Amino acid sequence: MPVRSLNSSVLRWPDRETVDQAVRIWAKEEVRRHSGLRRLGYFGSYSRGDWGVGSDLDLVAIVSESSEPFERRNLCWNLNSLPVPAELLVYTEEEWDRLQQERGRFIGTLELETVWLYHMA
Repeated sequence: MPVRSLNSSVLRWPDRETVDQAVRIWAKEEVRRHSGLRRLGYFGSYSRGDWGVGSDLDLVAIVSESSEPFERRNLCWNLNSLPVPAELLVYTEEEWDRLQQERGRFIGTLELETVWLYHMA
């Protein structure tokens, strides 16, 4: 989260390098916690390099399968150790394949921008 400089009212927002290092450490832990994880990465302003004060970290995970509805899948992931607010989208492999076949704008953005931190071979 943002930190206040000593003796100053100025907040400093974590830069891309700080966030990238933190998310890589976080990803290693999440890989151990989620046996069905196939891919994990981040996209958006931190991947493009146009982040700024208040930017959140957009994450995407692809899992083999899930019995949870899409909107609840991210609840079992611990995002608290990340230095900025984060949002995680969790897709099953089937959903991801379907998105790729549909060739919509969002999947195109994900394919261009995502910095993949983990990819199961």
